[in-house]
Amino acid sequence: MNILEVKNVSKIYGSLHALSDVNLAVEEGKWLSIMGPSGSGKTTLMNIIGCMDKPSLGSVIFDGQDITQLSLPQLTEIRRDKIGLIFQQFHLVSYLTALENVMVAQYYHSMVDEKEALQALERVGLAARAKHLPRQLSGGEQQRVCIARALINYPKLILADEPTGNLDENNEAMVMNLLHQLHEEGSTIIVVTHSPEVSRHAQTTVVLEHGKVASIIDN
Repeated sequence: MNILEVKNVSKIYGSLHALSDVNLAVEEGKWLSIMGPSGSGKTTLMNIIGCMDKPSLGSVIFDGQDITQLSLPQLTEIRRDKIGLIFQQFHLVSYLTALENVMVAQYYHSMVDEKEALQALERVGLAARAKHLPRQLSGGEQQRVCIARALINYPKLILADEPTGNLDENNEAMVMNLLHQLHEEGSTIIVVTHSPEVSRHAQTTVVLEHGKVASIIDN
């Protein structure tokens, strides 16, 4: 069963076609990577899949629903309830502790639960750092807080944008191991990356060039 279907999607800004007639499907429980050079449309496609933007043409079926027909507030609800976002730049609140940063995601979804948030940090190996502020954490630790935050509401899809882009080799390996654990547990994962090494962890790699799907490779 496909959890995501992108059908004939184009994104047009004036005379610029950021995406042109893109088609792809992602089965539930699969791990897909999206690669391509700068300007290939990776970020645009990620924003559309992640309910942060809408296509100019085409449709996107996510979890059985055509999200291109939804209003921006409805897209926000889908993103909040069904998508776990992991960013290259972390986007942690600087004056909140690691635990509180995870609890923020709970707040927007339902009720905060400190015990559950602490368990999420424990899962990524950071229970002992729960009371630390972002500036007191390494880049790898901050990214693991992001992963804990993304998982707290049990998303249907984990969408990661260059999740190892700011990490050294050791922390990259730690983050990729976490993603492997999540995949083995049944999570559907889409990773947007420029790194062939990161892409090879996925089951399938979609390569974009000039806003179009250039190739689909089974790893």
